[in-house]
Amino acid sequence: MIIVTGGAGMIGSNIVAALNARGFDDILVVDDLKNGQKMHNLVDCNFRDYMDKEDFIALVRGGFFSENVSAIFHQGACSSTTEWDGKFLMRNNFEYSKDLLLWCLSNAVSFIYASSASVYGLGDAGFRETRASEKPINMYAFSKFQFDQYVRSFGNNFKSQVVGLRYFNVYGPREGHKCTMSSTQFHFNAQILKNSVAKLFEGVDQYGDGEQKRDFVFVDDCVAVNLWFLDNPDKCGIFNVGSGEAREFNEVVNTVIKWHKDNGKNDCDVEYIKFPEHLKGRYQNYTQADISALRKVGYKKKFTPLEQGIYQYLDWLNKS
Repeated sequence: MIIVTGGAGMIGSNIVAALNARGFDDILVVDDLKNGQKMHNLVDCNFRDYMDKEDFIALVRGGFFSENVSAIFHQGACSSTTEWDGKFLMRNNFEYSKDLLLWCLSNAVSFIYASSASVYGLGDAGFRETRASEKPINMYAFSKFQFDQYVRSFGNNFKSQVVGLRYFNVYGPREGHKCTMSSTQFHFNAQILKNSVAKLFEGVDQYGDGEQKRDFVFVDDCVAVNLWFLDNPDKCGIFNVGSGEAREFNEVVNTVIKWHKDNGKNDCDVEYIKFPEHLKGRYQNYTQADISALRKVGYKKKFTPLEQGIYQYLDWLNKS
């Protein structure tokens, strides 16, 4: 059996679908379906069982979970960067992850978990998987950073595989349930469909209108990295998962507009809106994954170019 926590979420459900494509459906999906819209991510997936996240961790903590498990893809977390309830985030993102990690180490089970590029804060110290680069600026990032630090406290003394993946700006299928936390690609598409106008932030600091840059990574690439580590259980560590290229928001919106024009909607435009005061000093104007560690460990597959990924995503989003 393989367990996917957050299995009804964006990356988790895509992992389940990718395992199905390999002919594997002995899967336990763990999630919180209070937001029932997430069920749409699983309707085309095959898995043996579903369990609520609280019921699952209670069995693990009580020593009552005894299934024969080969790997856990731990994708479940509160991912809201605007959540400031530190007690909740540390229980949900940190303590939960610790208990799963310890169970995996005790049972020789591969543990592949979602970290986050948010640990790098504003990015003024770079984007390498080193302590010197890590400067979280919100509570979500701190919870992810602290779990990475806990993993590091073991040194290399792992009895089984442990891998942390620091996702950069992920976009792609199965993210509609995320609402305000959905990707810019998702929001630009929705805005154009509704009003024919996509909205971008005006310039801030040294950046012109829409010139802020992020490393946008297609969800299929995130899944491919997860499955590569599943296939290479001798590889451990914490790794960035991004395209390795920073691209302007202007390039993203122009590609979304081009897709719509190619599909017959010619009245699309862009509107620049005032940069929110509450985000000044708290916004990543620039991110770019350093993927040299991922390459060094042996991952060779190319990442999807931004334009190709957006077209593939919008084909799925608007025609599914």
